[in-house]
Amino acid sequence: MGAVREKFSSQAAPDVLAALRQIAESQGRQFQAVLDEALRDYIDRQQKERPRRHVMAAFAASLDEFDSLYRELAK
Repeated sequence: MGAVREKFSSQAAPDVLAALRQIAESQGRQFQAVLDEALRDYIDRQQKERPRRHVMAAFAASLDEFDSLYRELAK
């Protein structure tokens, strides 16, 4: 059985849709599969570009603890 899909309606620039259709055709894939992959790639990039909370908390703690050292090193 295939993956569950949910229909939605949106709009995109004609050149973007044309490029996706061309990719799908050249790869012998369905348009919806190429669109799904593009959306997943976008989501992955967005999630990876944001620092994780625990990383930012450790960074803030480091600034608190070593502020004077960092200021000396920056001179």
